[in-house]
Amino acid sequence: MGKTVNTSLDTVVTQFILLGLPHPPNLRTFLFLVFFIIYILTQLGNLLILLTVWADPMLHARPMYILLSVLSFLDMWLSSVIVPRVILDFTPANKAIPFGGCVAQLYFFHFLGSTQCFLYTLMAYDRYLAICRPLHYPMLMNGKLCTILVSGAWVAGSIHGSIQAILTFRLPYCGPNEVDYFFCDIPAVLRLACADTTINELVTFVDIGAVAASCFMLILLSYANIVHAILKIRTSDGRRRAFSTCGSHVTVVTVYYVPCIFIYLRAGSKSPLDGAVAVFYTVVTPLLNPLIYTLRNQEVKSALKRITAGRGAASENK
Repeated sequence: MGKTVNTSLDTVVTQFILLGLPHPPNLRTFLFLVFFIIYILTQLGNLLILLTVWADPMLHARPMYILLSVLSFLDMWLSSVIVPRVILDFTPANKAIPFGGCVAQLYFFHFLGSTQCFLYTLMAYDRYLAICRPLHYPMLMNGKLCTILVSGAWVAGSIHGSIQAILTFRLPYCGPNEVDYFFCDIPAVLRLACADTTINELVTFVDIGAVAASCFMLILLSYANIVHAILKIRTSDGRRRAFSTCGSHVTVVTVYYVPCIFIYLRAGSKSPLDGAVAVFYTVVTPLLNPLIYTLRNQEVKSALKRITAGRGAASENK
């Protein structure tokens, strides 16, 4: 059990114990290696996208790839908030996390996660303008406006994270301190509160679940219009390129939003599936993003070839 301090009024929890992911003891080393490799590949894959967009002048001037680079940056940090702690759970190390550390983890997870949620919506809007209103696209979505929209997503994400962290930890925690989860998230932490959590659960439903569902519906609406516009393209090559560009985004959005909605629209649930679903959007999705955007996106692959060819030519000249 974790440390507590006795006060004249009550027992105050000063740290939590993260119970982690349930697993057979004989698989501990294997799972440690799996999550460690996933974390390293996630960091390297997203760093590759960041460097590619930054190094290629044909990409870093286009709003679509500005948004993609921001997504990669978010994935790197979101993974760093969660995965190292998961890896630690498969070692003999102490499973305790300080009260302040739990607050910080919950805040940064919801800050980065909600910013990513808003960013996906911006990416869908960008593709809608590019395909459905191509003649007006340079005026409707330029570098300056893209920067403003991205900044707004960061600010909104920060506000969201602050609201969730304040509402969660304003409650008294004076009893059990074992969090039956692999990181400090709202549903798991609220179960330990020594007060009524009805308001918190309602806010979680509205502020997270409903917002995520609304953003998801806006994205689906954007892509319904995009598909309608693509079907009007006369050339098969034009349709193929448009579907390829949008297909990668639709894939990423689906694997991110569906698990989030599953978790947060069921805030009071104690299903054993919750942990597995959460692993998917906190650990697996940041790994899939660079794979999907590099393997399915012809422009990113072409940029990588140009950069590689340029460095090869520079080496030969030396």
